[in-house]
Amino acid sequence: MKVAVCGGAGYIGSHTLVALLENGHEVIVIDNLSGGHAEAAGDVPLHVLDIADVPAVSRTLTDWGADAVMHFAASINVGESVREPAKYYHNNVVKTQNLLTALKKCGIDRFVFSSTCAIYGMPMATPITEDFPHRPISPYGRTKAMVEDMLADYFAAYGLKYASLRYFNASGALPGGSIGEDHDPETHLIPLVIQVALGQREFIEIYGHDYPTPDGTCIRDYIHVQDLALAHVMALEALDERAPLIYNLGTGRGHSVRAVIETVREVSGRDITVKSGERRPGDPPALVNDPQKVMTELGWEPRYPDLKQIVETAWQWHSKHPNGFS
Repeated sequence: MKVAVCGGAGYIGSHTLVALLENGHEVIVIDNLSGGHAEAAGDVPLHVLDIADVPAVSRTLTDWGADAVMHFAASINVGESVREPAKYYHNNVVKTQNLLTALKKCGIDRFVFSSTCAIYGMPMATPITEDFPHRPISPYGRTKAMVEDMLADYFAAYGLKYASLRYFNASGALPGGSIGEDHDPETHLIPLVIQVALGQREFIEIYGHDYPTPDGTCIRDYIHVQDLALAHVMALEALDERAPLIYNLGTGRGHSVRAVIETVREVSGRDITVKSGERRPGDPPALVNDPQKVMTELGWEPRYPDLKQIVETAWQWHSKHPNGFS
């Protein structure tokens, strides 16, 4: 297929480009580079456009003859979404509707959406399955839930075949260290701990050490970015057989904050200074996926199921590129 990847110069989008190419698809990138990096797209044709620009996006998709669109272009910082909800409703909801308008004008009926486990909010139990109720507690989570509702309506009314993929903690980098995670500001735990190992930060702060978990720190499900990317390709290729497709994407293995710190210490061989802080409001003690649905229906399995494997690829990227793509 000819697949246009919106947000393809970002972290998960750029890794998905690699997976698409490896599986024989043609790709272009549409990205306004507000958070992405042109270098991350490599040799893939890059169209510097905002998805809100319906005429320009429609023209690009039509001229190239796109068969499908993957959508990664969004604002993703939970804390910022609380401080600046207007930005998130505009970027994540309004602009997505503009993108869907472009698809409708072009007659494109395959769409893969980057969603999040944040739509579940504070789940009452783990592991989390796809039928858990949607109770987002941040504007970021609410915007993703709104888009999922929008997609269901577009499917019912217009026949848009879509996949909505709800990520847990995307982590790691392309093995070899050619592309990886480069956010400004960085908010994800593994790269933050690696920055301490590289001497770019003085310490890592643990937010809460009295949770009802084995070591008192929060537990999360870390999934390698290349495993995420492959799931996108598999979902896209399954859309003609059945739609819509809705899957959680996580390994089903939970790792505590302290376990992540110890793993980075082991992989890097560096000392890491740790400080204890207070709990952050809204942090669930544990968020762990139940991956059975995507494994059964798509045949997907993580190729990097172990935390150490994930951290090793992240360390390769950050140690080779301590200042990111710049």
